[in-house]
Amino acid sequence: MPSLVTLLIYLLVGASLGSLMLLTGIPAAPLLGALLGAGLLSISGQLEVAAWPLGTKTVLGIGIGTVIGTGINQDTIEELQLLWKPALVITFSLLITGILIGLLVNRFFGVEKIVAILGAAPGGTIGMSLVGAEFGVGAAVAALHAVRLITVLFLVPAIVNFLAPAGGIDVPK
Repeated sequence: MPSLVTLLIYLLVGASLGSLMLLTGIPAAPLLGALLGAGLLSISGQLEVAAWPLGTKTVLGIGIGTVIGTGINQDTIEELQLLWKPALVITFSLLITGILIGLLVNRFFGVEKIVAILGAAPGGTIGMSLVGAEFGVGAAVAALHAVRLITVLFLVPAIVNFLAPAGGIDVPK
């Protein structure tokens, strides 16, 4: 099958499951659905792996960065004036924890050190996969982050919903 047709099938499956996931009310449902749809199709072996045209991932990364960047406004700056200390504590705690977990995964599971550290690093799947690609381990890093992302997208909203009614978390309406 020509690679453009294969890519279009992946896009249709990802878009379809991403759209259906909107009905679940899960945060980031379209992202999760698209990831699951395309991933399951790829795992099934029914189609060859999609060959993205050169530069596509870079363009998508720029697009995602732009979407996130447009969400930064004066309110964000005002929030950061209050939250910069917790932001630094969270950031460095996650960095240190990620490095330590990466080293433990390397030691106890035999995963390459660079894969383990990048796979345990805090960050998005796309960003860390691109960093991993620079070191020649992008697919392995993407796999670790995909598992993390899917797990977090399913569990964290459920945990927040569980704790919210019990008075443990104030969820803004």
